[in-house]
Amino acid sequence: MSLVTFGETALRFAPPDGQRFETAREASIRVDGTASGVAATAGRLGADARWLSKIPDTPLGRRVVAELHEFGLETDIVWADPDAGRQGLTFHEDADPPRAERLLQDRGNTAMATLTPGELPMGEIQNADVVFTSGATLSLSDTAADTTGALLRAAAGMRAFDLDFHPGLWDAEDARDALADLLPAVDTLFAAEEQVSAVFDTTGSPREVVHTLATEYDLTRVILTRSEYGAVAYHDGVIHEQDAIETTAVDESGQHEAFIGATLQQLAAGADTDEALLHGVAAAALSRTLSGPLTPLEPSEVERLVDSQQSRRP
Repeated sequence: MSLVTFGETALRFAPPDGQRFETAREASIRVDGTASGVAATAGRLGADARWLSKIPDTPLGRRVVAELHEFGLETDIVWADPDAGRQGLTFHEDADPPRAERLLQDRGNTAMATLTPGELPMGEIQNADVVFTSGATLSLSDTAADTTGALLRAAAGMRAFDLDFHPGLWDAEDARDALADLLPAVDTLFAAEEQVSAVFDTTGSPREVVHTLATEYDLTRVILTRSEYGAVAYHDGVIHEQDAIETTAVDESGQHEAFIGATLQQLAAGADTDEALLHGVAAAALSRTLSGPLTPLEPSEVERLVDSQQSRRP
């Protein structure tokens, strides 16, 4: 099966554990993008996955693509003149309670914000079994939002979208208005539970929330991720629930993308919703044991964890 994703990938700077940028003397640099992370996970688990984007032809832009290639991800890049747009950055400070983590966004005037539909290979999008993008791409500019809608409407296969709401990029009201225009072009919506509450101002249990979103926006499938509580999905009038798999967390920054990548890989391969969710939570659990937002999952480890969970079912 083929999966095509498109969107911006930022460079994430992070000081060593427990330090703040104002006092840190060093920082790690990693790629951090929802669309590329989803494609990378799906590709490692057996999908024919490719990430499309517009990147500035600068050292920072080339750094993004080089790391994704080292990970084994196939890419199709529109290289932009440095004057046409910059490379997006994020700055992440980890912390243990009672201190809170901080994520600072520096993604204004990026190359991806200028992307138009004619710049990407439309044939790849039209022929893909699954096309995926996220709200972070939508938030970059009106041009990026219009392009996102055009590309999703052009897709003939499954059209999947992750809410991916970050207050540092736009506010909830703008996100809600943009999604009202976009979601009619979406089949499958992924969303983190806390982001749904922020954007849609929903009330009720997770089971009620997925049903409400599916009904209101005429979505075939809605999948709500709930961190340590697993996932809840609505599909064809049926509610599906999957508990999380308990692990010792090293880094949770890549678990959401790992969940989506594994779930989409399974759905596109013909798995039912319950099987896809189980693979999703297995991938998320393994991702939490690895450092960084882009995690090198092993297919055999995912399958072993899935098998162990299935063997415990009555």
